[in-house]
Amino acid sequence: MADQGGLLAQQRRALILESVRRDGAVRVTQLVGQLGVSDMTIRRDLDALSSGGFLEKVHGGAVSVSTSLYEPGFEAKSTREATAKAAIADAAAARVEPGSVVAIGAGTTAHAVATRLVDVPSLTVVTNSLPVAEVFQAAAREGGGTTAATLLLTGGSPTPSAALVGPLADLVIGSLHVDLLILGTHGASEAAGLTSPNLAEARTNRALVAAARRVVVVADHTKWGVVGLSGFCPLADINWFITDDRLPAQASAVLAETVGELTIAGAQGN
Repeated sequence: MADQGGLLAQQRRALILESVRRDGAVRVTQLVGQLGVSDMTIRRDLDALSSGGFLEKVHGGAVSVSTSLYEPGFEAKSTREATAKAAIADAAAARVEPGSVVAIGAGTTAHAVATRLVDVPSLTVVTNSLPVAEVFQAAAREGGGTTAATLLLTGGSPTPSAALVGPLADLVIGSLHVDLLILGTHGASEAAGLTSPNLAEARTNRALVAAARRVVVVADHTKWGVVGLSGFCPLADINWFITDDRLPAQASAVLAETVGELTIAGAQGN
């Protein structure tokens, strides 16, 4: 890699994460050579990434914490990448048409989209997310029900990410036809597509994808390169992928070639 000493800290850290998720581990000496910065700068970057829960520091370097079975809870995830999620949610909400039937999956980014849809008129919202359902229920209480969306909660058993999954959820979703699905993901990669560490949640996500005329994926840059236990949607089946401007260039190139449309939220002109 060419000298990267002129990179901003956030750009450097995105490249470090990309290396960790691709290779499983990195060494400080390797990163010093790749990025063209000092040993002390790399150690500060690793400290920052470790504090955010994105990797684990070990002697001489760092290792990935993106194991295929690990799934943080909804509250733990809700504070991560808040700025990126806000930009992604704004871009996704702008595509939702009044009077449409919208399915919203579980996860904190999808939840952020939901908070921006409460004033869209005549929506019918299908969701397997308890926090998303609460967004619309709270809006109905505050507005007296006069402008509230019609809400259908799928039922099922809750996961750590507050998603309702299982046979009941799958049965309900399988009987529906929705105009637009807004879907988050635990991980995304070129080979595996969208993945989840939870087998039941992956099955329910597959049912959501099958029920939708258009699939919109909302995922910040930290999801790229993470591979969960079970896949639920190949990249080629995604109509629109919305991410943030810290996504590595290689990932952007893959997505631009594979999905129907790629939007980099927060980038100039978006």
